[in-house]
Amino acid sequence: MKIEKTKITSYLNSYISVISREEPFFQSPFHSHPELELVYIKESYGKRIVGNSVEPFVSGDMVFLGSDIPHVWLNDEIYYKGINTLKAEAIVVYFNKDIFGPIFYELKETQKISSLFNQATRGLSITGKTNEIIAKKLEKLVHKKNFEIIIGLFEILSILSESDDISFVNNEAYIPANNQTKNDRLSDVFEYVKVNFKQDISLDEIAKIANLTPTSFCRMFKAKTQKHFVEYLNEIRVSNACKFLIETDMGMSEIAYECGYKTASNFNKLFKKLTGTTPKEYRKKTEN
Repeated sequence: MKIEKTKITSYLNSYISVISREEPFFQSPFHSHPELELVYIKESYGKRIVGNSVEPFVSGDMVFLGSDIPHVWLNDEIYYKGINTLKAEAIVVYFNKDIFGPIFYELKETQKISSLFNQATRGLSITGKTNEIIAKKLEKLVHKKNFEIIIGLFEILSILSESDDISFVNNEAYIPANNQTKNDRLSDVFEYVKVNFKQDISLDEIAKIANLTPTSFCRMFKAKTQKHFVEYLNEIRVSNACKFLIETDMGMSEIAYECGYKTASNFNKLFKKLTGTTPKEYRKKTEN
């Protein structure tokens, strides 16, 4: 089963769609689409995968996604046990940035919105006061019709473009190498890991790629990514494992090997730690 690539515009027959969802659990598979997407989780919790980022989500979680970023929200196991009191609620806005036309992005007045769309290619997490303001506006936007929806969307985008309550979901690892500054020692590290995640990568080896001592490398990597290198490496490996589980019929042991894990048990343990579910359960959910 491959990543489901869809066009929300064609499916919903609208260039802008505002949808209120209430389900026993989130049922969308790992998918991508050209439309930008704003997601506000009203209720439920679990793990979300956006690009190569695997992070927990809870009620109130809000992200803004650019075009063609693969993503999925996976509820914790308890949601699949048929407990009536549990539900997954969200408000989702889809829109195609082409609706504004090329002249729109050349205007001086829209440069911040254009920048917002460019930043969204890495996924944006929205927190703080901005989260609270946008959440209230989304609750109202669900009930608007016709041109009022466009006005409401513009208002939300304007707030987001001016906000400081925004952080990237994906780190520098997923920016093309030619977009990295020449003095960014980590650009070669990210590229090396992307190509060699299947292999054993020692701290000495990766430190040499950055032309640093192991101690200096660990200090710099933690400062720039807010995580240890081993954590990052496991995220890359698990993210690729998700891709194998969705796109192929490979067995669990084979996927574990292809993703750099010597034993299936270690693979299962780390996969569940990062996604909240076992590899077999993950594959089953994405096939539904």
